[in-house]
Amino acid sequence: MMSVFCGIQQISDKKRAKRRAPLHAAVLLLGLVLSLGRTVLAEEEASSLFDQEHLSWSALLSECVVTMRDGLATAADYQCFDERSEQLQLYLNSLSAVSRASFQQFTKAERLAFLINAYNAWTIELILTEWPKLESIKDLGSLFRSPWKREFIPLFGETISLDDVEHGMIRAKGDYDDPRIHFAVNCASIGCPALLETAYVGAALEQQLEAQTARFLRDRTRNRLEAGELELSPLFKWYRQDFEAGWRGSSSLGKFLVRYRGALALEDADVAKLEAGALEIGYLSYDWDLNRPPTSSASR
Repeated sequence: MMSVFCGIQQISDKKRAKRRAPLHAAVLLLGLVLSLGRTVLAEEEASSLFDQEHLSWSALLSECVVTMRDGLATAADYQCFDERSEQLQLYLNSLSAVSRASFQQFTKAERLAFLINAYNAWTIELILTEWPKLESIKDLGSLFRSPWKREFIPLFGETISLDDVEHGMIRAKGDYDDPRIHFAVNCASIGCPALLETAYVGAALEQQLEAQTARFLRDRTRNRLEAGELELSPLFKWYRQDFEAGWRGSSSLGKFLVRYRGALALEDADVAKLEAGALEIGYLSYDWDLNRPPTSSASR
């Protein structure tokens, strides 16, 4: 009799287990959905809370970037940045806190501004790791690894390098395809285009990139027409393919430069030669010395 009862009990337990199984699955599924929902909401909140004006970075730049040569160039006061390293770190932490999913919710201009600022800010951070015991960013590299390949940037859940930011993100084909970025990212060297005295922001990015491009091309220490030859910064040699990739119809370096004929102070005859590919182009040397002020505060 007991065995029969036990058999019935076992059958009953199996039936209840079968009835509970779908319930357990439903509860697990609901939990997963709620968890994903909370994750999405958290990412949306992080995206909406991120300071698209990059105000803390702008504040640092306004204090520590020195404008020189009638506004054609700037220098970075690394001692000033070093004394405000906690402020810099807070800004870098705010960049690191942005997830890739949140980043993708930014507008295209906001994404590009974010990456340019990130590159410039982490370049400053890299210099500060050895400041003031260096004369060039190249001093931070070796025969086997350039400083731009050093993986020290915590971004989008990975630890990446400056090269990853510039070449893997900013210059990635099909994402931004804007050659003017070469006048916005700063490599901490005299030969680099000026480090902008304020942060790049999505709402003003077009105007900022145009202004920085013209600013760089007006600098006769970097770009000039001399004895019938257009002498340019090596940036145009190293990244020529970017300037010839069709941005706004610029299928050649000459066509890109013609857009900025005023900044280059080109006469009509020079423009005609440039458009025809008949104007000789040469490249100046690049100064890799640190872009610090002539009388750096490091010596004070």
